[in-house]
Amino acid sequence: MAERKKMALIAAQGSLDWAYPPFILASTGAAMDMDVKVFFTFYGLPLLKPKIKAKVTPAANPAMPMKMPFGPKGFQNIDWPMPHAITGVMPGFDTMATGLMKKTFKKKGVATITELRDMCVMLGVELIACQMTMDVFGFEKEDFIDGVTFGGAAAFLDFAAEADIQMFM
Repeated sequence: MAERKKMALIAAQGSLDWAYPPFILASTGAAMDMDVKVFFTFYGLPLLKPKIKAKVTPAANPAMPMKMPFGPKGFQNIDWPMPHAITGVMPGFDTMATGLMKKTFKKKGVATITELRDMCVMLGVELIACQMTMDVFGFEKEDFIDGVTFGGAAAFLDFAAEADIQMFM
């Protein structure tokens, strides 16, 4: 009998667009009967809090086109390049971009980050909070959802060293 495949993911980003990949890959891997562990460190750590407040930041992603989730089809298909002169200085732009992205995801039937995270927990994905990052940023175990494990890099690397798939996000 073949041994279960292992997937080791590191989630180091907490913006809306970077929150999706670890949860999508982890839930898919678990659904494919893989043993999956995700190590949340630095800015990825808030993704384990009960309320996820992730935003998208177009200023930090110059390749990001903005498509509108409303209006006639032709209007929706226009790539709206956003110059840094606007995204970097216009108050509230991140909030507006986040709202548009969430509206687009909902319209396309994409699960929310919270729904994907809940699916990971249900499927037995181990979500590991980096203890060093917790100490540095002042997080307490009570700040996170139930089911999170806590550990350092060494504990995760023992698993990752034998994993069939390793990814850093």
